[in-house]
Amino acid sequence: MLITDGYRAQQAKLHENPNYGVASVQFAPLVSQLINQFGVRQLLDYGAGKGRLAQNLKPAHEVKVTLYDPAIPQWSVLPGPHEMVACIDVLEHIEPDCLDDVLDHLAGLVQRLGFFTVHTGPAIKVLPDGRNAHLTQQPARWWLPKLLDRFDLMMFQKTEQGFWVLVAPLGNK
Repeated sequence: MLITDGYRAQQAKLHENPNYGVASVQFAPLVSQLINQFGVRQLLDYGAGKGRLAQNLKPAHEVKVTLYDPAIPQWSVLPGPHEMVACIDVLEHIEPDCLDDVLDHLAGLVQRLGFFTVHTGPAIKVLPDGRNAHLTQQPARWWLPKLLDRFDLMMFQKTEQGFWVLVAPLGNK
């Protein structure tokens, strides 16, 4: 299961806040650089929120961007595999009981590259039920084995609030 109905409702309510779902803007230049470097023509924004990544990309060539977010009705249709998948400030929001399923889902969607960011501490925002919006607050050493079970690591970078990784499907060179 990727998300429970109750949590989908919590996320939909939280997305009403105009300042929720803005982390992708700061990563848009890096994602644009990766798109250009690897000649990516097809990008899935997994957990797209308000679609701000797509709005802020500046690739040097045409890129078809697909948005997926289970809490946004118009973007809630399950996507198929894509050449590149960006999952920015999403994984720490996933319900702990659903996290392995979401990571498995991502593994089935990434054809060439995955760009994932993880914030490892508490969020500023809280869910309508009072929980911190970051349901999983774990250090990189906790996250990396989960990612490496499903992907080949191409790059790892610590950030002020967590880390990002560039990954490829297992077995790809």
